[in-house]
Amino acid sequence: MRKSIFFLFFSITINTLLYSDKIKDVIEKTNYEFKKVVDFQAEMTVDLSVPGLRMPKKVYKVYFKQPNKFIANTTGFGVLPNTGLFTSPKDNFDNLKEISIVNNFNSNEVNHILLSGVLIADSLKAQFPNEYAKLSFDPMVDVIVDTNRWVITTVTSRIDTLKLFEIKNDYKLFHNEYYLPTSSRVEYFIKDSRLASWLKKDTNVIMGSKSIVPDADVIKGTITIEYSNYKINKGIPDRVFNRKRDK
Repeated sequence: MRKSIFFLFFSITINTLLYSDKIKDVIEKTNYEFKKVVDFQAEMTVDLSVPGLRMPKKVYKVYFKQPNKFIANTTGFGVLPNTGLFTSPKDNFDNLKEISIVNNFNSNEVNHILLSGVLIADSLKAQFPNEYAKLSFDPMVDVIVDTNRWVITTVTSRIDTLKLFEIKNDYKLFHNEYYLPTSSRVEYFIKDSRLASWLKKDTNVIMGSKSIVPDADVIKGTITIEYSNYKINKGIPDRVFNRKRDK
């Protein structure tokens, strides 16, 4: 009897370690692919669709440099999503706890894996009215990783089955070595006015209005981004990120 209990405990321990190692391996390989691009310059065409806000398509010239330097230049009023588009996979996964692999995940794409975790409220930039509100705000984040190219294709934040936002990325191989996005689609599904501030905090208003969403109980917004004219690993100097945005 003791031997059976010992072997059962040993088996559970080994499976848990292997499971943990697999998650760690997925994160590390995805992060390694991201880190290949030391810096890049690109143009981003942003199309915004948010109730109560009109903004023509905007073209930004953007610069990125590892580990977290980013600047966007535009004229007039513009909006960019601030949700992990230029954040390393490791940093994004560090914002999650209790990460697990969803074994019953079915995808039409080959070599896709779904990792799911609980978002750490302290990692958000959103301001909460009190500590109780922070503790009661407990969304899940689902991350789909393409294990053939080692890129993140979809990120979905939800509370139970209610989506808060979803990011979908399409990628292309550049210079036979670097996978970079050609398009991103960010959709917001915030259906509670108390959570509207998250959308306000989660978008970066480059210039213009202080408020980008109407005071409504239902907020559904879409930001579509097209990337073009990449210049990769050209050695962007740090001074580029210290200058003021163009007005």
